[in-house]
Amino acid sequence: MAVKVYVVYYSMYGHVAKLAEEIQKGVSSVEGVEAKIWQVPETLTEEVLGKMGAPPKPDVPIITPQELAEADGILFGFPTRFGMMAAQMKAFFDATGGLWREQSLAGKPAGIFFSTGTQGGGQETTALTTVTQLTHHGMVFVPVGYTFGAKLFDMDKVQGGSPYGAGTFASDGSRWPSEMELEHAFHQGKYFAGIAKKLKGTA
Repeated sequence: MAVKVYVVYYSMYGHVAKLAEEIQKGVSSVEGVEAKIWQVPETLTEEVLGKMGAPPKPDVPIITPQELAEADGILFGFPTRFGMMAAQMKAFFDATGGLWREQSLAGKPAGIFFSTGTQGGGQETTALTTVTQLTHHGMVFVPVGYTFGAKLFDMDKVQGGSPYGAGTFASDGSRWPSEMELEHAFHQGKYFAGIAKKLKGTA
């Protein structure tokens, strides 16, 4: 039976969605692992989103909290808001109280990826403040570490991502994930899938 990994994200302008697509490809590249991509519900009205210049949402299914329990592992992606996850993702986590009460997610591996506006905009604090959500659910946080290799040490160009997970810088919205950032995202998906497969195999 295939290992099921869910890639669950929120993306207002499409930067996180782009990373999620590459992560899904990375997960799917591991034999015996299937990836399914989801987005969390939007909390803003169409009118507000229009005033913010947000494009239409992609044709990706919207997940409910209960569906998280079906996965063997979950990768969560979101933009940062003042050094923490966006409110839409926090609202989704806030709705997982029933899963928390039953500890339905306990022991499942979890990873994170993110987008920030600037280099000092929360590439690490967003990850650190997310770990509390995973901890209360008893999930096993799987950081990507430095398994991506030398490219994480490249100082010749601006690049997002960290040992916590893949990342990108959106700047004012005009900058899109670079080739290296997309490679990092693919690698994280592949690496995470391998861990999820090992954990299920020994369960």
